[in-house]
Amino acid sequence: MNATTSEERDLRQNLAAAYRLIALDGMDDGIDTHISARLPGERFLLNAYGLRFAEVRADNLVTVDADGKVLDDPTGLGINPAGFTIHSALHAARPDVNCVMHCHTVAGVAISCLEEGLLPLNQWALQFHDRLAYHDFEGIALELDERERLAEDLGDHAAMILRQHGLLTCGRSVGEAFLRMRNLERSCQTQLAAQATGQPLRLASPTMAEHVAQQFDAWATGPAGSDRAWQAELRRLSGADDSL
Repeated sequence: MNATTSEERDLRQNLAAAYRLIALDGMDDGIDTHISARLPGERFLLNAYGLRFAEVRADNLVTVDADGKVLDDPTGLGINPAGFTIHSALHAARPDVNCVMHCHTVAGVAISCLEEGLLPLNQWALQFHDRLAYHDFEGIALELDERERLAEDLGDHAAMILRQHGLLTCGRSVGEAFLRMRNLERSCQTQLAAQATGQPLRLASPTMAEHVAQQFDAWATGPAGSDRAWQAELRRLSGADDSL
């Protein structure tokens, strides 16, 4: 592993853990989709394109620069080009973002196909009230000129639904991005379950939705908040496999 500082070692371990937690929760998609973490010097870490998420470890992450040049690739597998397009766009546009996570979950893709998108139906979903961006589908993200539109559509939000495609979250830390993704995915699952009943839906009022969103904001920025929750997630892995 090419980590030269304790901060980078910690970052690699957290990023590897996020990959494996996504797999553990069934939110992965074979060797596709990706999670990135920012390194100093306009570099970031991505998964090797060919490993399942459950196989990602701190020492097989790939280091890429802002131009897409692979600087360190222990596996020799390279990276997913679509992953570079998405992640390079958002790391460049948002210096406050240190982790970007993209998933193709069945529930997330289903909601991305609905004209109405995510509805304010439940506590998980209210976290995203007026805090959720949408990006129109442009095909597989292989064209670099899409980066400008991705960044523009995300704006200052930390979560985005990619139409006909999937879900994306950002965070100041790996843990924050993971917890936000899981809540977004649960929001999508719950909406589909409610809609499947065929019964009238009870939407939260805009006032209540904003109140709950602010409560989530305060929790995430509190002294324990998301870090305490992330540490609990890491313990899910340590019980089965101490290797990150």
